[in-house]
Amino acid sequence: MKKIITLIVDDNDHKSRIDSFISKKGNLLSRTRVKNLILKKKLKLNNKTIIDPSYKVSSGQKINLEIPQPKKASLKPYNFKLNVLYEDNDLLVLNKPAGIVMHPGAGNHDKTIVNALMNYCGNTLSTIGDELRPGIVHRIDKDTSGLIVIAKNNNAHEHLSNQFSKHTITRIYQLLIWGKLRPKNGKISTLITRSSKNRQLMEVGVTKGKIAVTNYKTLEIFENDKVPTLSFVECRLETGRTHQIRVHMSHKGNNILGDKKYKKKFKKFKNISSKLENSILKLDRQFLHAKTLGFIHPVTNKNLEFSSILPHDLEKILKILRNTVK
Repeated sequence: MKKIITLIVDDNDHKSRIDSFISKKGNLLSRTRVKNLILKKKLKLNNKTIIDPSYKVSSGQKINLEIPQPKKASLKPYNFKLNVLYEDNDLLVLNKPAGIVMHPGAGNHDKTIVNALMNYCGNTLSTIGDELRPGIVHRIDKDTSGLIVIAKNNNAHEHLSNQFSKHTITRIYQLLIWGKLRPKNGKISTLITRSSKNRQLMEVGVTKGKIAVTNYKTLEIFENDKVPTLSFVECRLETGRTHQIRVHMSHKGNNILGDKKYKKKFKKFKNISSKLENSILKLDRQFLHAKTLGFIHPVTNKNLEFSSILPHDLEKILKILRNTVK
């Protein structure tokens, strides 16, 4: 059955954004979910439909938000071995390999993490999102490996979504980039918006976009007469925008090794180690790995943190680099 949330704006919330107000008052509804419901014309303000999530409310106004009954997903199970690091009645944490997308979409309807989850745990996943994304609280790109958390019920999903919205989730990535970052350690804070030239890409915005903040530190720099300059970097996200690290590194002029979208063409370097050159040319993904994921458990309130080592294909390149610059 659908559910209706009814709220009255009091004086303390006068001039608040309507999506923020409902999220604050609406019993664990995340702001992202509220925004999506507003855009789907599920909100009435004094019996008038409102479709602007940024609308400023006034004291005394009556808000009715309809939460539709979740649609049942008709997804084909995919027999794919999931690397489960943690599981309980509310959530599970996966170590995703590169090469598999998170959920069904154009061109791939049944060989995704969601399809694998349907095979692994059936219908015991949250249902508050898109019917093709049961359990999916956040995403990492197809060619990025590493840690993701999956919600097994709606309560867990809302709690986790709120933590992502408030940017309290710990997310640390490791990556290998071309060149050296200047300064070696620092913070990148920009707007990120969809590219005007290619709708599949994102870019740093000048006047429009969402704020994106990436803290980075250089762990190792590799360079000598047989090695083009490369840097092994760790990034801690304050926000989680689409392609955030890839866009920020590209913006700095230090594209991620192997990135096919935000790419720097691999050129022939004189005297490069043949072993290193072959390992770079054979890399069929970006050198980007979600190493650490930390959050508050939605039921126990315990702080959970998980870590994942670099996959073999990435570790192999680092090993070659370390041996070559000795």
